Amino acid sequence: MEDLKYCYKYPHPAVTADCVIFGFDGVSIKVLLIQRGIEPYKDRWAFPGGFVRMDESVEECAKRELFEETGLKSASVEQFYTFSDVNRDPRERVITVAHYALVKISEVCGGDDAARAQWFSFDELPPLAFDHDRILRVALTKIKERICFEPIGFELLPEVFTMPELQNLYEAILGVKFDRRNFYSKMRKLEILTQVGERPAGTSSRIPILYRFNPTKYAELKNRGFRLEF
Repeated sequence: MEDLKYCYKYPHPAVTADCVIFGFDGVSIKVLLIQRGIEPYKDRWAFPGGFVRMDESVEECAKRELFEETGLKSASVEQFYTFSDVNRDPRERVITVAHYALVKISEVCGGDDAARAQWFSFDELPPLAFDHDRILRVALTKIKERICFEPIGFELLPEVFTMPELQNLYEAILGVKFDRRNFYSKMRKLEILTQVGERPAGTSSRIPILYRFNPTKYAELKNRGFRLEF
C-alpha cells in the first residue's frame, strides 16, 4: 500500500485549523486576533491557525499554530464546527475545522508572530479575513450554550475570585444583566463554589469574600442532569 500514498486521482481540498481564543479582562470578553503578513488579506486580522500537516491531526495542528503565533502552550482547545463553503478561501478549496479555547489573558506571552497578536473587544473588532466573522458568531453561540452545562467560564478567572468578578463574567458571555442578590443566592445554593478564608472580623461588608471553583461538586451535579438556569 506504500506506493498508493498521495496518488488519489480525484481532486481533494486542503484542511486548516482555526482557533477562536477568548479572554476576560474583568469587565468584558476579548478575542485574540493575528494580523496577517501575507496575501490573501494581507494586513487584515484573523484567528490563529494554519494548514494541517501530513503527519498531524487537526487538534495537533491547532495547538501547534497557537504556540507558534501566540506562545500558548497548554490551552485546552475544543472543536465546535467545520466550515466548508466552496469559496471561503480565494487560494484553493479549503475546509477549516474551527476550535475555541478560553484562556487567561496573561497566558499569551508571544510566539513567532507575537508582534502581530492583539486582544480585541467585540465592539472594537476590525474587519476580519476570510469568513472569520461568521466563525466568531458561531463560536459565541456555542459558548453561550455551553456555559449552562459546563464550567467553561471558570477557565477565564483567576484561581481565587470574588462573586462580583464571577457575575461580570457571566454577564459578559451571555450579554445580560443579573440582579446581584439573585445571582449570589443561586451560586451559593449550587455549592459549586468553595469559600476561601473568612472576612476579617470587624471589617466592612463591602470587602468581597473570595471563592474557588469546586470541580468535584460540579461533576456530581452534572451527572444528575444539572443545568444552570438564570
